[in-house]
Amino acid sequence: MLSSNVVPSSSPLTFTKPNPHFFINASSHLKPNLLTRFQTQHRATPLQSSKLSFTPTSQIQHAISKVRSFNGYLLHPLQPSSKPRLQIVKAASETNPGGENVDPSVPKSKNLKLALVFGLWYFQNIVFNIYNKKVLNIFPFPWLLASFQLLVGSIWMLVLWSSKLQPCPKISKPFIVALLGPALFHTIGHISACVSFSKVAVSFTHVIKSAEPVFSVIFSSVLGDRYPIQVWLSILPIVLGCSLAAVTEVSFNVQGLWGALISNVGFVLRNIYSKRSLQNFKEVDGLNLYGWITILSFLYLFPVAIFVEGSQWIPGYYKAIEAIGKPSTFYIWVLLSGVFYHLYNQSSYQALDEISPLTFSVGNTMKRVVVIVSTVLVFRNPVRPLNALGSAIAILGTFLYSQATSKKKEKKIEGEKSS
Repeated sequence: MLSSNVVPSSSPLTFTKPNPHFFINASSHLKPNLLTRFQTQHRATPLQSSKLSFTPTSQIQHAISKVRSFNGYLLHPLQPSSKPRLQIVKAASETNPGGENVDPSVPKSKNLKLALVFGLWYFQNIVFNIYNKKVLNIFPFPWLLASFQLLVGSIWMLVLWSSKLQPCPKISKPFIVALLGPALFHTIGHISACVSFSKVAVSFTHVIKSAEPVFSVIFSSVLGDRYPIQVWLSILPIVLGCSLAAVTEVSFNVQGLWGALISNVGFVLRNIYSKRSLQNFKEVDGLNLYGWITILSFLYLFPVAIFVEGSQWIPGYYKAIEAIGKPSTFYIWVLLSGVFYHLYNQSSYQALDEISPLTFSVGNTMKRVVVIVSTVLVFRNPVRPLNALGSAIAILGTFLYSQATSKKKEKKIEGEKSS
C-alpha cells in the first residue's frame, strides 16, 4: 500500500508524509500487463532488482498524483489554483520556444534593427552634407551637382529593379501622370536646397529648413485642413528661432536664405500634392515611389541646369582641379555626395516603414541637430550665442509641432474607427 499527499509549493512537485485518511491500492491503478512485466523481469534478473524496483515506484507516485488532482477537480471545479496559470504559460514558452508565444528576444532584435536604421540614416545624412558642401566650396555649381545626385539615385533604383533586389512596380500612364506634380515640386525643393548650401553655412540652411512645418500648416489650411490651437502655437517658436538665427548668422546671404525657404515650399507642396494625386496607387511602396520621383526629377532638372549654368562648367572644373590638386579626390567627393544623397533618403523611407509617424518626426528633428553640430565641428563655422539660441528654439518648435500633429492624427484615426 502506498499513500501520497501533493501540496503546492515554489518547486514543481513536493511529496510530504503519508496521509492515513487516504489510501490507494496500487494494483487497482496499474495495468495488469505492467505488473506482470515487472514480475517477469524481476525474476529474470535478480542481480539488477535493486535498480529496477525504483521504476514502478515512480510510476505509482505519478498515477496517484494524477488521481488526486482529478478528484480535487471533480469536488471543486471552480476553485482557483494555488499557483497562477501565468507561470505555467511562461514555463511552456521557455520549454517550447517554437510555439506561438512571443520570444523575449524579439523586442531586443527589433530595437537593434531600429537602432541600426536610425544610425545609418544619421550617418548617411552627415556624410552627404559634408561632401556636398566640400564640392560646392570648390565647384560652386549647384545645378549640375543636384542633377548628378538625382542621376546617381536613378541609376541606383534601376539596378535594384533589374537585379530583383527591389520589386519593380507596375508602370501605367495614369501613374506617371500622377507623379508629374510631386516630381516637379521635389525638383524645386532639391535644387533650392543645393543653391542655399552653396551660398551659406550648412548649419544655417538646416535651421531655416526646420521651418518647414510652418509652410505645411499654412498651405494645408488654405486647402481646407483644420488644425487645433496647439499646432498653431507650436509654430511660433519655429518662426522666432529661425528669425533670430537669420539675424545673427555670420555667413548670412540673401540667396542662401531664399533658397532654404523655397526648398521648404517645394517639399511641402510635394507632400500635399502626393497625398491628393496618388490616392489610387497605394500599392506602390515608399521606396519605389521615391525612385520614380527621382527619375522624373532628373529629367526635369538637367535640361534647365544646362541652360542656367552649362557654359560655366568646363572653366569651373579646371579651377576646382587646380584648387584641390588631385582630380581623383574631386571625383570621389562628387560621387560620395550623390550616393549618400540617395542612401539617406532611402533609409528615411525604410525608417518610416518600421516606426510610427511620431517617432519618425522626433527622429527627423534630432537628425537636424546631429547634422548641424557635425557640420559646425567639421567646417569650424563661427557660431554666436544668439545664433545658437535661435537654432535651439527653432528645433524645439519643430519637436513641439511633431507632438501636436501626432495627437491630431491619432484623434482622426480613432474617429474613423468609431464611425
